[in-house]
Amino acid sequence: MAELLRDLSPGLAARVEGRVVREGQRFVIGPDGLPDLRVNWCLGSAKWRTMARRSQRDYAYSVLVWLNYLFSAGVNWWDADDDVASEFLFWRVTDPLNPETVETGTFARDLAGLRKFYKLAARFGVRDPFTDLDRPRIVRHADVKWLDPGGYTRWRDLGIRGHDLAGRADPWWRGRNEQRDRAFCDGLYGNGLRVSEWASVMLPELPAYDRRRGFFTCELADACAKGGYGHTYWTPRAALRGVLGYVEGARAAAVRRAQSAGRYERVRGRRMVLAVHGTHAVTMTFADGGTRRERWNDVGPQTRLRLFRQTAQGVEPVALWLNEDGLPRDGRGWEHTFDVANDRVEGLGLQNFRCTAHMLRHSFALKWYAVGKLIKYRRLGHLTAGEQRDFREEIGDVWHLVQTMLGHRSVETTKEVYLEPFRTLEVEALLACADGFPVEAFMADVFARHPRVRTDPLMEAR
Repeated sequence: MAELLRDLSPGLAARVEGRVVREGQRFVIGPDGLPDLRVNWCLGSAKWRTMARRSQRDYAYSVLVWLNYLFSAGVNWWDADDDVASEFLFWRVTDPLNPETVETGTFARDLAGLRKFYKLAARFGVRDPFTDLDRPRIVRHADVKWLDPGGYTRWRDLGIRGHDLAGRADPWWRGRNEQRDRAFCDGLYGNGLRVSEWASVMLPELPAYDRRRGFFTCELADACAKGGYGHTYWTPRAALRGVLGYVEGARAAAVRRAQSAGRYERVRGRRMVLAVHGTHAVTMTFADGGTRRERWNDVGPQTRLRLFRQTAQGVEPVALWLNEDGLPRDGRGWEHTFDVANDRVEGLGLQNFRCTAHMLRHSFALKWYAVGKLIKYRRLGHLTAGEQRDFREEIGDVWHLVQTMLGHRSVETTKEVYLEPFRTLEVEALLACADGFPVEAFMADVFARHPRVRTDPLMEAR
């Protein structure tokens, strides 16, 4: 192997000697059955590993697609120039001979990953062929991106709950995870989190239930949020009730089955939770045998999947979402849930009525935008146009005053730094007004003829 290293690049052996190979680290094997140690060094470098796990996965896939393309073109990755990069862009996005072209947004992700890769590979004297390649303009196709409340309810009942077109329970339905999947989807539509974020929530992070509250304030951990930006989010009472029902029902049954089968004793890298300090911190064991108190805010998704606790009934996971076998569910597993639900809906004869996890996030935003607009009009509708303009100008003047008092060069800096608590205040006021608001009928009427919003197709037919 040392001779191979020296043949690949002078001094390369010294650079990679003694590197620790980590569990789960990605690597590439060439068509000749040998690894390119420069490529694998980049994929295992500290700068690559500091990215979010999803970015690591997506960028590694982009590198693999690029390497396969170069192999078919007979070009070494360290010799590729900007002409080859341009041809790759054409093949990946436009080439009619490529049966699996991708959208420009996907190639933009490829481009980001390849630039990251070549930036790391620069230490081996390799030039980045994508330096001068312009990022393709992302074209937003007129695909359906939202479901109104009626549309979401119909999709969920058909695809997740196994109802038929008449709204009755389908006797042929054989879904085994209905309670879990319904709770997860209702939660996404209710709180607007990304699927990876909602999938990372732990049992101790759930708020205490209070039937008098319409919405519950929760905190998303920085370590589980996109870009490391954790934030406050709000979960409706009905969604939280569904989650707690799942915890006491299907989840508890899955835990009992796993305990009886001894699955939890065989989990590699298992860490035990010794104490939970409210919703903010946890004391856990570590691989070195020691214990440490950590903030939930700093505990990442992969660590969360290995957290277990001792109960009177035995050891159980601390993760909220479990597979049918009782083991913690990796966030990527939810893609399969949506695929199965969409296939069922299509099998019932409803075409172009699909849903993805990200559509639920978009739909959440659309719902609250509609509610916010209506409440605003109710509050300001009695004012004339001039009075409403004066009101907006007065609010703007306040921000400029605060800008001056704080010494900020830009009012936008003031808003970015100091607006957050006011945003939270406004959201809480909005939630108080929206509890019990007939948003389903309102949105069905407003968006009835909108080409990019799907409402309940069966209601439309009637």
